[in-house]
Amino acid sequence: MPKQRGSKHLTNRLSAQKVRTAPPGFYCDGQGLNLRVDPSGARRWVQRLVIRGKPRTLGLGGYPLVSLKEAREKALANRKLARAGGDPLAEKRRAQGIPTFAEAATKVIELHRSSWSSTRSAAQWQASLRDYVLPQIGTRQVDQITTADVMEVLLPIWSDKPETARRVRQRISTIMKWVITQGYRLDNPAGEAIGAALPKQNGIKTHHRALPHPEVAKAIAAIQDSDAYPATKLCFEFIVLTACRSGEVRHATWNEINLDTATWTVPPERMKAKREHRVPLPGRAIEILLEAQLLSNAKGSSNGEERTNTPGLVFPSPTGRPLSDNTISKLLRDLKIPAVPHGFRSSFRDWAAECTNTPREVMEAALAHIIKDKAEAAYARSDLLDRRRSLMNQWADYLEKQHRETVDVLHHA
Repeated sequence: MPKQRGSKHLTNRLSAQKVRTAPPGFYCDGQGLNLRVDPSGARRWVQRLVIRGKPRTLGLGGYPLVSLKEAREKALANRKLARAGGDPLAEKRRAQGIPTFAEAATKVIELHRSSWSSTRSAAQWQASLRDYVLPQIGTRQVDQITTADVMEVLLPIWSDKPETARRVRQRISTIMKWVITQGYRLDNPAGEAIGAALPKQNGIKTHHRALPHPEVAKAIAAIQDSDAYPATKLCFEFIVLTACRSGEVRHATWNEINLDTATWTVPPERMKAKREHRVPLPGRAIEILLEAQLLSNAKGSSNGEERTNTPGLVFPSPTGRPLSDNTISKLLRDLKIPAVPHGFRSSFRDWAAECTNTPREVMEAALAHIIKDKAEAAYARSDLLDRRRSLMNQWADYLEKQHRETVDVLHHA
């Protein structure tokens, strides 16, 4: 193949006529730009560059679709990017494969699925995106979505469904953060700017519905007197007595329970903070566990319906699987108890603050809350089990006293 001679520093060595008529060979134009002419007569542009210390060859397209002028412009832009430490090859790959928002959402959900503590999280993400986001921006490439687009998604639900809107914005933002890490864009259209632009939601912060602590014992009594499945009733009362999250209790297994020390150890994978949590069990909680054992033994010896058992569950559903969160929530709704399972943690916290002299760090440890102050957290190495045991015994005694007073009032009515 013919070779050109001359200094490698020369530029614009080719002419339009040369590009059109050159015989098969390899022709240098400068800036690493070369014209390759195949024996078939096909002509294409290639560029040789050093990208981050490694020699690379980039294809810039074929002639005449890419003219000599256009090839030179591409070559110069690539050279500048490479000299600045960038990667023209990566830029080209990204330009060719920018995903739609729906495709990015699918990747993010799969990325986080294994780290979510509840299997419901993925379904909740998919449902909220399907209902509020994908119809408007699902088919848009992620680099083309603007803050105005996100505003159009959020405004129709921002005031009427504030909690839903907050979660939708958070999920869009999480997806866009992944998009940024992949190099598809540099900014987050659901980030701080949109937070300042959206109207205030009447200054209302949504909390889990909770009962005042003097009414908790009545709720327990109402659940006990209901026709609910026995394990459901036991599970609910155990949630209240331990002030634990519903999922931690519903998935509890017998190998986590030590009846001798009256302690339940929740493994890290089921805790929000991903740290092991020891729960001191008051006397009534132990009674509940013994009742649950009797119920499990009775089911195990029964020749009735077949069950798909999850091994060792303390509070299994009638099918042997973990109880669903909705089972307990629906029971509360059906009995017109104005609270959700998680709200009883707030009831406990209010009681502890109002009715005891318990230090704040002991109350927060009982709820397995993370200490946000880094300096304080560095010294908080004990889980304060003994002090928490005293607090949980007081909570159980308080509920028992409230229950007795309720029964006395009804008896003398």
